[in-house]
Amino acid sequence: MKNIVVLGATGSIGRSAADVIATHPDDFRAVALSVKSNARAGLEMAKSLGCRFLAVADAQAAAAIAAEAAAAGIEIASGPGAAEQAAATPQADIVLVALVGLSGLRPALAAIEAGHDVALATKEVLVAAGGLVMEAAKRRGVSMIPVDSEHSAVFQCIQERAAAAGFPRGVLPAPASITLTASGGPFLDSPADLSSVTPETALDHPRWKMGPKVTVDSATMMNKGFEILEARWLFDIPEERIGVVVHPESTIHSLVTFEDGSTLAQLAPPDMRIPIQYALSWPRRLPAERGKLDLPSIGTMHFRKADEDRFPCLRLVREAARRGGTATAVLSAADETAVEAFLARRLPFTGIPQAVAAALDAVAPAPCGSLAAVLAADAEARRFTSSWIAAHA
Repeated sequence: MKNIVVLGATGSIGRSAADVIATHPDDFRAVALSVKSNARAGLEMAKSLGCRFLAVADAQAAAAIAAEAAAAGIEIASGPGAAEQAAATPQADIVLVALVGLSGLRPALAAIEAGHDVALATKEVLVAAGGLVMEAAKRRGVSMIPVDSEHSAVFQCIQERAAAAGFPRGVLPAPASITLTASGGPFLDSPADLSSVTPETALDHPRWKMGPKVTVDSATMMNKGFEILEARWLFDIPEERIGVVVHPESTIHSLVTFEDGSTLAQLAPPDMRIPIQYALSWPRRLPAERGKLDLPSIGTMHFRKADEDRFPCLRLVREAARRGGTATAVLSAADETAVEAFLARRLPFTGIPQAVAAALDAVAPAPCGSLAAVLAADAEARRFTSSWIAAHA
């Protein structure tokens, strides 16, 4: 039995995780949940899972359910540090971090410092502070287990080799190269001019059901760029040895090439419950009743080169990686600010990479040796990007 903490419980990843936990009551038990402001949904989920601790970032929303929670025997924590409190729950075995943007960084570090393994779904944690987080995990002897389907695929491919070669639990051999697959998002075959894209069309992803921020990042392919940076830290491999190929069917989730030229791939239906379940059950595999892969029905799989001219966010990510230091924290903060503006109709779709590029040029990178340095770069990038958007919207 594993005791699970789910941070971001009412988001798309959190709800899928709740489904996995409920499906395997003999293997998983939810001991703490966190939500931002949807306290009512969080309380109902806690009741259904038998969870006794609910963290609510919005203190007013927490107060509205406090009496009902107390009657149900559920402890409520509220305020900005509530998710960190949930992450440090003493009886937890693994903490699923599925919060939006950099809001996942402090809770992830809290989980690590508490000695809990982390199932990571929030890319920005490693994008902004990869060196800091991975050093903390190494120091505390904590495993960082990927939840993104692409990184789960890489993890599974490498894990098989690690087990065969007798590597210790959680220690992975570095591959020669990694190829991340991308669906291409909703605009893969659209006309070249994307300036008239609306939030509604950007949120209509052809393969995956995700939260608004991740879905827009998928449409700009910033999401795939973030995955390059995440893979760089998770698998200790230079950014230049991580490639991207567009694969619209989303059947092959990633490929790993080893030094002898052999390439392993992981295939599965586009269902986030598969990598979530593997992250929570690792190193075991648990049965699942959901649909299995049916290759004859797929028939043909297609691949094409990722176009960095059409999707300049990919190029910006590699530029930030080359600049080093807090440049990737600036990248993450500028993107989050620009996406918020796009969803609020204050910035055109094509303005997202323009705003990010401007922030990278304006905010000089600093050494990334502390949480304070990361947060300072994040704050400065948000201030600059907000001003840039106000001037250019």
